[in-house]
Amino acid sequence: MFSRYICWKCKTTFDVYVRKPKYGAGLCAYLLYQVIDVQTPQNMVAKTTRQLFGLSLSRGLISHIKAVGAERLLSTYRKILNRIAAGKLVHADETTVSVGGKDGYVWVFTSLEDVAFVYAETREGDTLQEVLGNFRGVLVSDFYAAYDSLGQCAHQKCLVHLMRDVNDDLSKQPFNEEMKEIAQRFAGLLKPIIDTVDRFGLKARYLRRHRRSVEQFYEVLSSRTFETEVAAGYKKRFAKNRNSLFTFLDHDDVSWNNNNAEHAIKALVRLRRSIGGKSSPRGMRDYLVLLSISQTCCYRGVSFLNFLRSGQIDVADSPPAQAR
Repeated sequence: MFSRYICWKCKTTFDVYVRKPKYGAGLCAYLLYQVIDVQTPQNMVAKTTRQLFGLSLSRGLISHIKAVGAERLLSTYRKILNRIAAGKLVHADETTVSVGGKDGYVWVFTSLEDVAFVYAETREGDTLQEVLGNFRGVLVSDFYAAYDSLGQCAHQKCLVHLMRDVNDDLSKQPFNEEMKEIAQRFAGLLKPIIDTVDRFGLKARYLRRHRRSVEQFYEVLSSRTFETEVAAGYKKRFAKNRNSLFTFLDHDDVSWNNNNAEHAIKALVRLRRSIGGKSSPRGMRDYLVLLSISQTCCYRGVSFLNFLRSGQIDVADSPPAQAR
């Protein structure tokens, strides 16, 4: 169908043909849902689409629909990034991906409601500065040194990582009495704190009472002289990170672990397995735009499929799935 127009000046008439997509929004939403949320390989999506709907879609066409969907929702992705950077709490983590036969990196930044994945060719801290350069809240992360470059915000290091490292070294040296002492003192410090979290939640008015126990732990640790290299190393590690191990005691709703970001990373790992390294940098960025929106929907209790079908742009405007 053509629309016919007339020029008001010269009265010449002309036709305008507006090209419409061959496949409707509902089908495109279904395909994106299968590729991103269900994380089905594109070849399998093409096969099931042919069996279910009688449509012969190539892998290349599905990839094109993915790229178009990512472009349409790019503003949604940027809003998620902006909300995270403007918030009071960010969990961050990073992992490797294979892109075009080379190693790349994906950073994940999460609040309690939003998730954003960012692709970078290196593991340098430039991505952190680009995303969180103006962040003034509390950053929860592992012990990777690049996170310390964000000096304008408070830091909370993941105590689960530290506990895991202590236990690993203790298992390697089970007869090291100095490591036993460090492990026992650290466990004795954490247990009452975690009990308080379990009972009252992450509330500073209840957690601050443990500050004295933290000071006592450091007083004893600083007075000890360790002979073994591994124990002396942990003494230095505790001292170096003293201002970032127990930040959560003074802030509401700040976790002592980085499980929030690691949960988001698991979704990326599943997608990485589905892709199998068969993606270009541009294709990976398209994947991450859509995966960010999918995981944000998950964190907010919104159906990703329903969000795609609705035609909405901002996930924050979508009601939870339970309310539908």
